[in-house]
Amino acid sequence: MRQPESIEKLINRFTRLGGVGYKTAQRYAYKIVEMSDEEAAEFVGAINDVKKNVRYCDECGGFSETPVCDICRLRDKSVVCVVAQPKDVAAVEKCSFHGVYHVLHGTLSPLDGRGADDIRIKQLLKRLDGVKEVIIATNPDVEGEATAMYIAKLLKPLGVKVTRPAQGISMGSDIEYADEVTLSRAIDMRTEL
Repeated sequence: MRQPESIEKLINRFTRLGGVGYKTAQRYAYKIVEMSDEEAAEFVGAINDVKKNVRYCDECGGFSETPVCDICRLRDKSVVCVVAQPKDVAAVEKCSFHGVYHVLHGTLSPLDGRGADDIRIKQLLKRLDGVKEVIIATNPDVEGEATAMYIAKLLKPLGVKVTRPAQGISMGSDIEYADEVTLSRAIDMRTEL
């Protein structure tokens, strides 16, 4: 038996969200069908509210409801953590970082035609007055590493300390399952006890 067209349409919309497969989209669609009219209106209202009110911070490029986000207004600006996407700010915020951010909105990717002028590197260079350290927290993949190296080469001659988060074996994992690159980095970045 075929589902009603409205449900199929909703499922297809959900599958366009990153990381949502057909089965999960189907569960979401069914849940919405089962919602009361009031719950559904609140859900739609929340989506409309986000689309209407959330923008990019004029300073860091992260998500904000004001021209300059609270992090940029209230935090120590001498340490800047560079991330690829606005969602990465939320991940770093889970730890004890107290500086500000700079969101690139992408990474260098010559194969995809994305160069230095396509991401927010120029804006980073304009923010360096009073900055002592830049932490480059892009993903440890080919594009993230290339972006980190490119930015480091630009910043080091300017006298800014450039660092990268340590990488290695995750807490609670088994060494025998670590890949060669991860294990090599863990050994290279070892700390004294």
